[in-house]
Amino acid sequence: MSRFAVGIDLGTTNCALAWTDTAIEPEADTFAVENLAIPQLVELGVVEDRTLLPSFLYLPTEGELPAGSLHLPWDPRRDYAVGELARQLGSRVPTRLVSSAKSWLVHVGADRRAPILPWQAPEGVRRVSPVQASSRYLQHLIEAWQFRQRERFGEEPLVAQDVVLTVPASFDASARDLTVEAARAVGLEQLTLLEEPQAAFYAWIHTHPDWRKQVRVGDCVLVCDVGGGTTDFTLIAVGEESGNLVLDRLAVGDHILLGGDNMDLALAHFVQQKFARQGIRLDFGQFRQLAYACRQAKEKLFSDPQLPVVPVTILGRGSRVIGGTLTAELTQEELRQVLLEGFFPHVELDAEVKRSAAIGFQELGLPYASEAAITRHLASFLRRHQPAMAERQKGRDSAAFPTAVLFNGGVFKAQPLVDRLVQVLNSWAQQLGAEPVRVLTGTDLDLAVARGAACYGMVRRGRGIRIRGGTARAYYIGVAVNLPAVPGMPPPVKAVCVAPFGMEEGSEADVPGQEFGLVVGVPARFRFFGSSIRRKDTIGTVLDEWDEQELQELDPLQVTLQAPGLEGKVVPVRLHSHVTPIGTLELWCLGREPKQRWKLEFQVRETSGAEP
Repeated sequence: MSRFAVGIDLGTTNCALAWTDTAIEPEADTFAVENLAIPQLVELGVVEDRTLLPSFLYLPTEGELPAGSLHLPWDPRRDYAVGELARQLGSRVPTRLVSSAKSWLVHVGADRRAPILPWQAPEGVRRVSPVQASSRYLQHLIEAWQFRQRERFGEEPLVAQDVVLTVPASFDASARDLTVEAARAVGLEQLTLLEEPQAAFYAWIHTHPDWRKQVRVGDCVLVCDVGGGTTDFTLIAVGEESGNLVLDRLAVGDHILLGGDNMDLALAHFVQQKFARQGIRLDFGQFRQLAYACRQAKEKLFSDPQLPVVPVTILGRGSRVIGGTLTAELTQEELRQVLLEGFFPHVELDAEVKRSAAIGFQELGLPYASEAAITRHLASFLRRHQPAMAERQKGRDSAAFPTAVLFNGGVFKAQPLVDRLVQVLNSWAQQLGAEPVRVLTGTDLDLAVARGAACYGMVRRGRGIRIRGGTARAYYIGVAVNLPAVPGMPPPVKAVCVAPFGMEEGSEADVPGQEFGLVVGVPARFRFFGSSIRRKDTIGTVLDEWDEQELQELDPLQVTLQAPGLEGKVVPVRLHSHVTPIGTLELWCLGREPKQRWKLEFQVRETSGAEP
């Protein structure tokens, strides 16, 4: 094993890195976790350490910036910016800024290996793929580690360490595989994936050596993670085996593109209306500046509740603007009205997520949540997984409901948002006759995921308690039913479970039952499905019918399985599933002949050869 157990939070808005040094022998389950101070450009030609690396990539045009202004101590030829400077430059020239690359990784409607970012950039601007952008952030962390760690530990390259890389619990198998691809492209081979809410819970455990006194058997802990770009919900159940507490990841939510960035945009629209009342119309670039300025104003107002108002200033256009700037104000009352009522309104537990009526023509881009109310998404999540909670809370007098909540993500640095969400949760608990939820505190909301990932690296070495989870969904493959052709009617499709909910990392199993016909040697399309609520299906379960609430269709796989001499044939195969130790899913198709082996990977590929 490597000397260091390293955790990396590859976030939508910020990245962080933490580690623990195994050369320092810890006592019992205790060990120190440290965070990497990440050197990065903060101004043109100025490099400083920051605890976070903003997940932004700026791709300037030739001659746009002064020569040498993007150089780093370890790379005097760098011609792009990553981190804080990239975010600043992008606020002024948004068409050259890559952002939300992580969200693009899970967007099934996009070719995530194609150079599509910056999205809607004009001709002549350099572009990268979402996978490449993610690799750039990881590459910077690798270089920063080398630059800083050499001073303390000598030659211990990051690529030689055991790395735990976090992903949203809601990431499907394809997005997980693409994340691994981005990491391996920069040399991170000793890699394990971990769900971000679990990482936050590991960080809480590490921060509280007495954690066993703060939770009890029968507890269901809601991890509510709202970051810059996404909202993620997870339930962790506390049980008992042989007199010891055990932890199980009980449920995960959907991937919801909703977070702090949406809040900044909401504030920007609010302030834009103030400018409009003054007869000032903002262009696209000015609006992006305004969103950045509103983010800064939001942080100032939330950090000082006694501060009544903060000015919001952006660059003007034209000579009539005095000093070349435009200024408006954002008050404490306006901030709370926009964010509390817009994103955390009081709703009933039976509140539905509002779906906007589909418009015939839409801009292509990320599939942002049309419902801004996080409390509505949370109500839907808790209702959907109430049966799972009820099963774990048998014998209790009250209805199934979370007993504790752990907040994570930069959004919850604002105490009014925490207070409002606790109020909403407790109103639901009262409605059900359950006890008020306990709030688990004491973690760093920006760094908990990276620190928890490093802790998990130690858990894998036998130190500390492990949260049992496995796959966050049950996975199914679509099989066309063999029926006579009917004009205008595609053949019906059955869904066959190839990996049940909770299938553990490192495990594999044959899919029992009949053989299936596999089309080889010509292009074929394979359909995959996932479900976070069908928890009792076993491997091999066949579903003749289902609804969209039960199964969601994932990436289709367009592939040609090479089989010389068998082009266009249908080969009888049996299926074999393997959840790899790093947390990705492989599906093997095994023919009757020893060399007839094909692997279907849960990602979009143009071609794929037969496995030896």
